[in-house]
Amino acid sequence: MADAQARDEVVRFTSELIRIDTTNRGGGDCRERPAAEYAAALLAEAGIEPTLLERTPGRTNVVARVEGTDPAADALLVHGHLDVVPAEAADWSVHPFSGEVRDGVVWGRGAVDMKNMDAMILAVLRLWARHGVRPRRDLVIAFTADEEATAEDGSGFLADRHPGLFEGCTEAIGESGAFTFHDGAGREIYPIAAGERGTGWLKLTARGRAGHGSKVNRENAVTRLAAAVSRIGEHAWPLRLTPTVRAALTELAALYGIETDLRDVNGLLEKLGPAAALVEATVRNSANPTMLDAGYKVNVIPGEAVAFVDGRYLAGGEDEFRSTLDELTGPDVDWEFLHREVALQAPVDAPLFARMRAAVEEFAPEGHVVPYCMSGGTDAKQFSRLGITGYGFAPLKLPKGFDHQALFHGVDERVPVEALRFGVHVLDRFLRTA
Repeated sequence: MADAQARDEVVRFTSELIRIDTTNRGGGDCRERPAAEYAAALLAEAGIEPTLLERTPGRTNVVARVEGTDPAADALLVHGHLDVVPAEAADWSVHPFSGEVRDGVVWGRGAVDMKNMDAMILAVLRLWARHGVRPRRDLVIAFTADEEATAEDGSGFLADRHPGLFEGCTEAIGESGAFTFHDGAGREIYPIAAGERGTGWLKLTARGRAGHGSKVNRENAVTRLAAAVSRIGEHAWPLRLTPTVRAALTELAALYGIETDLRDVNGLLEKLGPAAALVEATVRNSANPTMLDAGYKVNVIPGEAVAFVDGRYLAGGEDEFRSTLDELTGPDVDWEFLHREVALQAPVDAPLFARMRAAVEEFAPEGHVVPYCMSGGTDAKQFSRLGITGYGFAPLKLPKGFDHQALFHGVDERVPVEALRFGVHVLDRFLRTA
């Protein structure tokens, strides 16, 4: 059980980390080093030796190892990222980098994604140092850079250039899972991530014949691009159920007393009501157009037009994704991956999942733990290159009306103080026996 100091420190650490602006605007525009030095100092105070590593100056990662009591046990990786997405202060109720604690809530960019989990990890390790606690298995702690972009300066760099730091690691926990999902009917559901869709960020390029805007032009690059973008945006991707999604649907159906008929997934989702939100984005591939770029003057038809698409694909679904994009773009539009990462799948019948479930249920006995697949991606993708199976486990007990998922990259991102304290209790319980 976490002591009073740990319960206070997790709040303070979350607030102080938020105050360190680690905005990642992409293209290398970020500096995580001040947050990395902050985390490293707290580890060192707890007698844990941190290693700071950079591929690019200022893009700093922190890695440390906590020795376990069972030298024969495989190691567990515990990771969290230090960077955050941009925030426009004018849109917020409080300044996004104030870390203000008001009315029992910590406000600021990173409060749920994911400086809260970084703070929980630090608070637990310092708790153990005070009380002489050691985990059963070695823990490798990693605070990473660049997760909110390509991870090339973060987990990708660590996995490719420093694999020895993760020797013995077979499993990992990171974002995002074990948070309270209120279903609107009085149930508290705690989804634990056991999979991620793959990432396929795309650049589409249409080429045509440049010319005067007043002339007939059957080779208009903008027209060709717009047609392809429209086809992609309107495409109905077929249902594809991975083992994790099947398990999620099965457990949710059992929770609601609904017959599990996976031949009618759409009908099953309707019967699940609000809880369908935990699954509906992961029953198929997706591709959403997000950016357009063409032309330089209203009366000039450009010779080239470009669009960008956020694509995601399920485990085993990348070939279908590629072939479908070939069809939808057609002969006049080329496409390429700007950024590509694998889809992940983790077993829900593994002992580690059972221990995560038990830790949540100890402190939230009224809760219902279910597996789910993340619609997006995390650093678990890069660490999977080392043969590490990743789960999303960043526990938070949230009050009714608190839409955790909407706050990821959202305005007025915040986390309740009591949610952080719950997280420390659960993480402490889990990591002791994991």
